[in-house]
Amino acid sequence: MDGVSPKFVLPETFDGVKMEITGQLGMIWELVKAPVIVPLLQLAVYICLLMSLMLLCERVYMGTVIVLVKLFWKKPEKRYKFEPIHDDEELGSSNFPVVLVQIPMFNEREVYKLSIGAASGLSWPSDRLVIQVLDDSTDPTVKQMVEMECQRWASKGINITYQIRENRVGYKAGALKEGLKRSYVKHCEYVVIFDADFQPEPDFLRRSIPFLVHNPNIALVQARWRFVNSDECLLTRMQEMSLDYHFTVEQEVGSSTHAFFGFNGTAGIWRIAAINEAGGWKDRTTVEDMDLAVRASLRGWKFLYLGDLQVKSELPSTFRAFRFQQHRWSCGPANLFRKMVMEIIRNKKVRFWKKVYVIYSFFFVRKVIAHWVTFCFYCVVLPLTILVPEVKVPIWGSVYIPSIITVLNSVGTPRSIHLLFYWILFENVMSLHRTKATLIGLFEAGRANEWVVTAKLGSGQSAKRNTKGLKKFPRIFKLPDRLNTLELGFAAFLFVCGCYDYVHGKNNYFIYLFLQTMSFFISGLGWIGTYVPS
Repeated sequence: MDGVSPKFVLPETFDGVKMEITGQLGMIWELVKAPVIVPLLQLAVYICLLMSLMLLCERVYMGTVIVLVKLFWKKPEKRYKFEPIHDDEELGSSNFPVVLVQIPMFNEREVYKLSIGAASGLSWPSDRLVIQVLDDSTDPTVKQMVEMECQRWASKGINITYQIRENRVGYKAGALKEGLKRSYVKHCEYVVIFDADFQPEPDFLRRSIPFLVHNPNIALVQARWRFVNSDECLLTRMQEMSLDYHFTVEQEVGSSTHAFFGFNGTAGIWRIAAINEAGGWKDRTTVEDMDLAVRASLRGWKFLYLGDLQVKSELPSTFRAFRFQQHRWSCGPANLFRKMVMEIIRNKKVRFWKKVYVIYSFFFVRKVIAHWVTFCFYCVVLPLTILVPEVKVPIWGSVYIPSIITVLNSVGTPRSIHLLFYWILFENVMSLHRTKATLIGLFEAGRANEWVVTAKLGSGQSAKRNTKGLKKFPRIFKLPDRLNTLELGFAAFLFVCGCYDYVHGKNNYFIYLFLQTMSFFISGLGWIGTYVPS
């Protein structure tokens, strides 16, 4: 007996109890599934298919219009009156309007010299140009550095002023509003806004201001962003694909058809009279730029987008900064939609079809439905149908429609067509964050007005060096500062669904599910943004 090793033996009743509990749970599942789960999931499938069709129609419409614009529409110089402003020997610089340049900043240690230097180098008579550096920095060292940079340019004859506030009330909108209150601004007709990382070319004003001078019904001229660090990592390449579609298609279509689009918050020139007539800058949402654009449009002002006029800027190159930016960009429009939808409907100055475009296309489909359908359908409903095989999803809804939408989205960045596969997985991951932000904005929950400034690293100053290093030595094993638990939770959910489909499924969805699981897992650990395939 002593030679026999002891063994831990479970009571015979344990296995019986376990089997009994499992059987009861299975029975409850079967009792609930047919009358409750199946109908609800089938309803969810129908709603998602409807949203998919809405998004498809929107993308097809936009694609059709942009083709017509490129083939048949006249260039902006032909659609609107445009005459370059030249120096006059007799009048001197008096035929140039006085332009105000506003550069809002907040602890911009890495990039403050870029925008200040570029603005100071604009080709415009120095006595007709006023530059405001609106510094809300809380870091005394950064404040001193920015002020010294302004003094350096002022010593060269540039009319540049350094302004600070006692507090950050209203954030960027508050700073811009405070800047317009200065007494000398009454002599300015137009205001151009550049974020701290934006670097306009010297001829920026000469190519844009004439549209405002010769067309008194135009309130805004928006330039396109060009990204200096788009090749830095995979994260920046994915952002470039999404934003290029926005500028190449969405902004161009809005400008060409309804003379309306959302102001991008920077690299745009406003008629100061239009800002005042629209009620000035408001800080009721985190998208003060879009808020002003909608209010100005409702008063009959027109907007012009110039795709050929490009301004260098920087994309967020860390996943944390990108998440904060996307929260603001998703929550803000939804919150603004909630606050302005009835004002748009009751407006008498705007024609009916423009109202339809603004409410349905601009706000509802692009700012709400696009996020919801991506997350709800492809990350929740479709995986759940694997666990409930009684609910069927037609192949046109699960494969054909998303494929067409993806192809249409890729037209903005042809050079990244080979990254479409990564982009799809990335957008599905970010749809979770955007959907949450959209709901917060629609219901005006706790974080609806949260404003976190997007960190800029000055990547464009050494992009070639950084990109080369990142391609060779991706920092995949760097421990994250903070786990993203929602992404990790969905990674576990999709992994379970993928395993079930691998064992019991017939549609081979497990291939997509396992790949999407990896994407959510990588995002949950914050490992996005460290490597880009050539």
